Amino acid sequence: MKVCFVCLGNICRSTMAEFVMKSLDESGALWVESRGTSSWEQGNPIHQGTQKILIKYGIPFDVTKQSQQIKLSDLKNNDLLIAMDTENLTDLLDLSNGQWDDKIKLFVPGGVPDPWYTGDFEETYQLVMEGCRKWLSYCLNRLENVENR
Repeated sequence: MKVCFVCLGNICRSTMAEFVMKSLDESGALWVESRGTSSWEQGNPIHQGTQKILIKYGIPFDVTKQSQQIKLSDLKNNDLLIAMDTENLTDLLDLSNGQWDDKIKLFVPGGVPDPWYTGDFEETYQLVMEGCRKWLSYCLNRLENVENR
């Protein structure tokens, strides 16, 4: 199953979710990536605050990862696209234009506050960890149901 987390710039929340999910998925059952809805941070590395919190909690990450903007091909090629907040959700649904809406979900009700603005990477990490545990369970159950058909 291919999963893509999406936030605004792809340097904080979605990147954090990508690497948290990869660390939780011990079976390697998922292909996990992340994107941003805007091009503002295109090509930039993971935010220092995100890197610091991942290091603090021992979450491995790719130091060479660069921000990438979401494209139509990402909507087509992923099984699940998870928006980190309601604005990201709206942007994804607009891009989908009804074609892949069933693949697009909100990470948690109310969304995850953007630490680029709040400066609170700890809060973001706690919300991301809690949400990723639930999404991992959802994805693995979905895979199991497909295999049992």
